Amino acid sequence: MTVFDDLGVLDEVLAAGHAKYPVQTYRDGALSHRRERITHTGQRPKMWLLGQARTEQLLRDRLAALGVRVQLGTAVTGLSQDAQAVTVRLNGEEIRAAYLVGADGGKSFVRHVLGVPFPGTTDETVRMLICDVEIDGLDTTCAHWFAQGLALVPVSGQPPLFQLRAPLGADAPQTTHSGVQALLDSRCGAGEVRLRDLRWSTVLRSNLRVAERFRIGRVFLAGDAAHVHPPTGSYGLNTGVEDAYNLGWKLATALSNSECEALLDSYHQERHRVASQIHTMITGLMRTYASGGEVPPELDLSYRRSPLSVDERAKPGTLRAGDRAPDALVQARDGRLTRLFELFHGTHATVLAFGQESADPPNWPGEVRTYSVFPPGFGGEFTDHEGQAFGAYDVLPATQVLVRPDGYVAVIRSVRSSVSSNTIRPSRS
Repeated sequence: MTVFDDLGVLDEVLAAGHAKYPVQTYRDGALSHRRERITHTGQRPKMWLLGQARTEQLLRDRLAALGVRVQLGTAVTGLSQDAQAVTVRLNGEEIRAAYLVGADGGKSFVRHVLGVPFPGTTDETVRMLICDVEIDGLDTTCAHWFAQGLALVPVSGQPPLFQLRAPLGADAPQTTHSGVQALLDSRCGAGEVRLRDLRWSTVLRSNLRVAERFRIGRVFLAGDAAHVHPPTGSYGLNTGVEDAYNLGWKLATALSNSECEALLDSYHQERHRVASQIHTMITGLMRTYASGGEVPPELDLSYRRSPLSVDERAKPGTLRAGDRAPDALVQARDGRLTRLFELFHGTHATVLAFGQESADPPNWPGEVRTYSVFPPGFGGEFTDHEGQAFGAYDVLPATQVLVRPDGYVAVIRSVRSSVSSNTIRPSRS
């Protein structure tokens, strides 16, 4: 949602989706427990549910508003590359491009042509049935959990749909209307839940794989083309979005500045490590889900080990270079409260100069915008509102924090300050 906020589609995402539903759990066909949804606090909810097809449509609409049209049904049939560009054949046409991003799914043609190994495991004994269904007999304002891990979760839209998820174990895949109804009868109680319409269905295997390389010359792999795993924990689309967001600003920088070509190497270094983390974590989550447990989608990601992350302080704080930059409220000279995320919006990098009226920012390719943030009681371009910014960034005056265009901290360094750190010691988070 932080990414969607920056891309200008967050309002549409919030309007189209919904918060996590209350969950009703059943035993022997009867309601045994109800867990209410957790009311979110702050600028945005911690979790928001929205189908992938609708998410893609919102992004395409945003691109259309910017004058970009996405061509669907356009297959890549060949590619080659040299030192200057990539040659791509699609639908009988041949084009030359500076770079190519293969985001063409788990069976990626681009990955296969490049010969990139896709190591991992496929466990045929762990399979999951996923369907979009219309159901009679269930409340559409909550999710429902039945025996053996069968879950029915509402999906936004008209008419109301549920997404059915059920671990199959050794059961034969049942993707027909009668087969899904038989599964409902066996796990929910005969005749208790009636299937009105089966819109779409598939059986997913426990397939966990990560490509050995995310960059091969001028070609990059992103999303399922680079890493695949079951939908447990809802990391698939989110991880693909983060891949693209990480790569996009680096490509833009390299296209405008040929001396920044090496910046593109950091894409593999950063995102391959993340994909490997998710691979390890989901292996455990799948075992939990297959046994009937509910999986909490939580993952704390950081680029602390990236070559782009530099922390020059003698004593680093809790926030380190490579972490996602936190949000906080600051007050402008005119009294208006502003979120730091508003200052980050756009394709530029941002320097937060804590306790500095003017600052010599760190060397960074591309546009850099600098904003001064002073403790409460000190005049300046922005004043920290109730100590939120100093606390969230865990810094003292005389500190500069450079935030990358994708919202991650690149550089933290101590500098000479116009506010004495001996007299002002803001509370730490």
